[in-house]
Amino acid sequence: MSDSAMINAHTTQIRVRYSETDAMGFLHHSNYLCYFEIGRTELFRAQGGNYRRMEELGLYFVVARMQVRYRRPARYDDLLTLKTEISRLTPAKLEHHYCLLRESEILAEADSILACVNRAGEVQRIPEDLVGLTTL
Repeated sequence: MSDSAMINAHTTQIRVRYSETDAMGFLHHSNYLCYFEIGRTELFRAQGGNYRRMEELGLYFVVARMQVRYRRPARYDDLLTLKTEISRLTPAKLEHHYCLLRESEILAEADSILACVNRAGEVQRIPEDLVGLTTL
C-alpha cells in the first residue's frame, strides 16, 4: 500500500458561508455535522479510500453515534480549520474525533462512530483494500 494509506489524521479548511448562519449570525448548530462529514470524507480520500466504489459493492458507512461539544460560535466568513482523526478502528466500524478551530481557539469538538453496512443495513466487515487501512 502507498504511504497515504497510513494516514490517520487530516486537516481541512472551511469558510463559513452566509447561508449556514442563523438569525444571530452564528454558524447554525446543524451545520457543524456537515463540516464533520467533510472532514471524514477528506480523510478517507487522503487515505486512498473510494466511497463511490464502496457503494458500487453495496457497502455504506452510516453514522451510528455522534456527540458534539459546542464551545464558541463561528460566524459568517470565518476561516475555520477542521482536524479529523481516526480514534479507533475495528473490523466493522470507524471512530473519529474532530476539532474545529478558528485560529487557535477551539469552537467545537466531536466524536462519531460509523458502521459499515450492506444495502439491507446489516453490519459488514470493512474491506481493507477498499479503504486503504492496514490496521484492521
